[in-house]
Amino acid sequence: MPDAAAFSPFPSFFLGGFECSTHRRQDGRRLDLIAATRHDLLAAEDYAALAAHGLRGARDGARWHLIERVPGHYDWSSVLPLLRAARQAGVRVAWDLCHYGYPDHLNPLEEGFAAALARYAAAFARLCLEEEGAPPILCPVNEISFWSWAGGEVGVMNPGAQDRGGELKARLVAASLAAGRAARAAVPGTRLLAVDPLIHVLPHRPEDAETAAAYGRTQWDAWNGLLGEAWPELGGGPDGFDVMGVNYYWNNQWEREGDAGRTVRLGDPRHRPFRELLQDAYARFRRPMIITETSIEGSPRAPWLRYTCNEVRAAMRAGVPIGGLCLYPIVSHPGWDDDRYCPNGLFEMQPRHGRRPTDPALARELARQIALFEGFRRGEAVPDEVEAGEEFAAAWDRSEKARLCAGAEGLAQDMASTKP
Repeated sequence: MPDAAAFSPFPSFFLGGFECSTHRRQDGRRLDLIAATRHDLLAAEDYAALAAHGLRGARDGARWHLIERVPGHYDWSSVLPLLRAARQAGVRVAWDLCHYGYPDHLNPLEEGFAAALARYAAAFARLCLEEEGAPPILCPVNEISFWSWAGGEVGVMNPGAQDRGGELKARLVAASLAAGRAARAAVPGTRLLAVDPLIHVLPHRPEDAETAAAYGRTQWDAWNGLLGEAWPELGGGPDGFDVMGVNYYWNNQWEREGDAGRTVRLGDPRHRPFRELLQDAYARFRRPMIITETSIEGSPRAPWLRYTCNEVRAAMRAGVPIGGLCLYPIVSHPGWDDDRYCPNGLFEMQPRHGRRPTDPALARELARQIALFEGFRRGEAVPDEVEAGEEFAAAWDRSEKARLCAGAEGLAQDMASTKP
């Protein structure tokens, strides 16, 4: 098994991720999940809580639309409290520079976007070096594949385009390359994280086979482009990213029937174990990985973590170098579309007596998994918990909340559905 600790930039295997989406929706409303969850006001408490649960690594976001209200002028007041709270708690952060959102004077489908992101990335890297005392870990553009579908193919978020998903994907790859290289030039040693979902798409009928296969292939486009394996005219190469961040949720496998889809759940014989998807991804890119997002709403939170962790250990036994697993989001939050409460975090959103309540079952399972991974990474024998998948499937069946959130499956199921 490769020594995953040799490449992991975080002090702990488990991380906590703060939802930091800042895009404009189709109706023009700007979302700001950092403000909505009050993470901007509770950063010190939030990072202290992470450290108390053994999470010494995190994902968080710099809100570009607040930082660069005036072109070329950077106001760091919205991110400095987060930087300083994380450092005070001893938590190492991977910073998203563009988590779907950007200043209103820019458009990723227009000229100037990549250059602006590059200037901002260089300035933020210098700020991180000054505040953190070390070169930063940066994700220049979050989830290029999902954003390309949502913002370029069906227009449910900015820039609000339709049937331009392939173009948006190429432009976001170019912008990510420019930003990563600018950050490294400004602060040598900056490490780059490239985040996208892992999916498995199946046909419902034989005539849907090619459509399903095409959807499945699109998940590799952004990573290929960053490394120069696709769109060579964009200038990608081996320096395109250091660590492959993979996002995986309970509904990342589905069957395709024309333009519709439905989740292929655990227990279905067509469902591929997560360990196999991880092995496929590593075989393609040979880059170290971090599980950058995983969660589910409601009571199946703990069984889902158990299943995911067991699959990650199995992939590591098979030779996949995985350096971390991020509970994302770590704080439950309002939904993107209707502000409904999404209980999917270790911590609930509304503080009580000055602290965010903790989901007790998830906290217990997290502590158990931390102990298992500590032994596993020391070389101790940790058995394959073959029943973990069945336990999650049973918990999902018992959960009314999980069934209700399945009504939003369409968004997750199309996350990679841009045209190659």
